[in-house]
Amino acid sequence: MNNQKYDVLKLENQLCFPLYAAAKETVKLYRPLLEKLNLTYTQYIAMMVFWEHRKMNVKELGERLYLDSGTLTPVLKSLEAKGYVRRYRSTEDERVLLIEVTEAGEALRDKALPVPGQMACHLVLSPEESQTLYQLLYKMLSGIEEQ
Repeated sequence: MNNQKYDVLKLENQLCFPLYAAAKETVKLYRPLLEKLNLTYTQYIAMMVFWEHRKMNVKELGERLYLDSGTLTPVLKSLEAKGYVRRYRSTEDERVLLIEVTEAGEALRDKALPVPGQMACHLVLSPEESQTLYQLLYKMLSGIEEQ
């Protein structure tokens, strides 16, 4: 029996597997760095958006992070409980929940500043390879969004 037709199902032939494994292992490397900041990885990426934009609604945040509101709600509640963000309803449209970084959230930015450099030392990619991978991953994401 010819098993070549099943080669397409071999784990080693799947693009999704190294993407999944690399993402999982990368997040694992972040864990001890982010524990010092009392943040999860998802809280950290949300804070990066707030440090850049200061204020936005849940829908916009979800689009930037590729997360739905059901995933974001506990993350935002936790960040608010820690004093890093403030959530409130829009005065123009009560259905819109706005989130804004607080002074404490801004202060956390300085504490987080070393994290990207600490993570970079774990990568076995050259700066050029890292840039190529970054571009390819965003190309892939944009192709997925269009479908």
